[in-house]
Amino acid sequence: MKPNPETVHRILNEHLLPEEDFIRGFADLKGLIDPKFGDFTYGISIGKRLDPAILGKVKDGPTLEYFDHYRGMNTELSRISYLVSQSLNVAGIPTLNITPSVTTEELNTIYNKTLRTDLSHKMVATRAGLGWIGKTALFISHRFGPGLRFVTILTSSPLPLTSKPVISSLCGACNLCVEACPANAATGQLWDVSVDRDQFFDAHKCRNQCKLFGESFNQDIRICGICVAVCPVQRGENVSR
Repeated sequence: MKPNPETVHRILNEHLLPEEDFIRGFADLKGLIDPKFGDFTYGISIGKRLDPAILGKVKDGPTLEYFDHYRGMNTELSRISYLVSQSLNVAGIPTLNITPSVTTEELNTIYNKTLRTDLSHKMVATRAGLGWIGKTALFISHRFGPGLRFVTILTSSPLPLTSKPVISSLCGACNLCVEACPANAATGQLWDVSVDRDQFFDAHKCRNQCKLFGESFNQDIRICGICVAVCPVQRGENVSR
């Protein structure tokens, strides 16, 4: 059964507050995700802005404040997606939540070989028309640049699709993130839907560098933040150089 678009938007409006901190979109994922998800082939992509002031302090590596903010954002998005899902279920719309991030243990075991999870939040967001993939494999939103975190809610009910999928990069000649990456993980090649991540970005190099940053703070978390902080879209600037 096709859900009432007004119902879906009302539920999102109730939970995504304050409105200016969020972006959201709907995606048709048929043929793009693992068959194990069954009929849950439509996605609600929800992005929440990271604090620009905290990102602004990331220079040569992550800060403890950024570590805490990143983890807190994952917790907050998990809470929000649960509440949204419960409200959608009450309205007769079945859902399946995909957590914002997997654990370090899962990355060390289940996903260690490829560093790819069962569902890419970034892919869902591009199909929802919210932005594109940058040269260091960040998702870059039209509104917040790469300064945000995502959660995905899958449903088997056809959603009110309002935006065309984004199929190619808008980074142009900008190489700021490539030049700033301490792991030298990016080649500078532009993304489009025909280009696999491994062709332009080495996720293992990135993760190894993030591990070093985490160890320096005695933290079991693998993040960096440098490429997020230097992105001109994150700072509200033009990406062309």
